[in-house]
Amino acid sequence: MSTLFEKIIARDIPAEILYEDEVCIAIKDIEPQAPVHFLVIPKKVIARLGEAEKFDQSRLGHLLLTASQVARELGLVDGYRTVINNGIHAGETVPHLHVHVLGGRQMKWPPG
Repeated sequence: MSTLFEKIIARDIPAEILYEDEVCIAIKDIEPQAPVHFLVIPKKVIARLGEAEKFDQSRLGHLLLTASQVARELGLVDGYRTVINNGIHAGETVPHLHVHVLGGRQMKWPPG
């Protein structure tokens, strides 16, 4: 069974695509928690960060560099937060690694 993100990557489910290359896709979050909230998702399924392997190293770096590039393109010059949920206690709802990027407002610490 495909994850929600695999269906978006395959264009079986619509999404607002902000960026795409051979490694990943960046989409607007459908339930934004900040004025700017997007996800960077690898096309190769990695269930969660805790299951990534050594050969995923360049892919993981690519996700973060893509997050930075898209954040810049969206004008997040005063800062943004990146979040990767790992497991149910962290709020993971889709078993397909993805990077949340949130910005456009002052973030609080500690996060929820």
